[in-house]
Amino acid sequence: MILLISAAKNAANCVSAVEKNTGERVQLVQNLSAGSAMLRGGEFSAVVVDQAFVDLNPISADVLWKHTGTAIPVFVNFAISGADRLVRDVLAALSRREKERVLATKAAETALRSELNGAVTGILLSSELALALPSLPVGVVNKLQSVHELALQIRTRLGNVA
Repeated sequence: MILLISAAKNAANCVSAVEKNTGERVQLVQNLSAGSAMLRGGEFSAVVVDQAFVDLNPISADVLWKHTGTAIPVFVNFAISGADRLVRDVLAALSRREKERVLATKAAETALRSELNGAVTGILLSSELALALPSLPVGVVNKLQSVHELALQIRTRLGNVA
């Protein structure tokens, strides 16, 4: 869902155009405080804000930004922008948001894979060293071999996921 904050005359027309071109529902509110309330109560992919509100109420705008979460902000001067330009700006912002999400996901996966590989390497090394000890009871050897095999399976899975 997209949040559009504007009191401009053409805002309602812009809502229809954005919904049609993005496939997302658009919620229109008339001021920054209503926008902040909406952001606290829901999840939005983008927040389109009339630049005039930001210029006139910088403190209220700061409060608004604290509640945006993962929504990407889009600033539009409704006095000089029509629905077509707004749609282009929103589509570009949503595209940037998706690219950033994909990059963040890949970075998190890489970091997690690295951490898990380190832990698996430690388990493999410890189990191999323990298995090399002489005169271990058979039950302990079996358990260590099982741990070693599981660690090898995890390492293989971590290596095969790209």
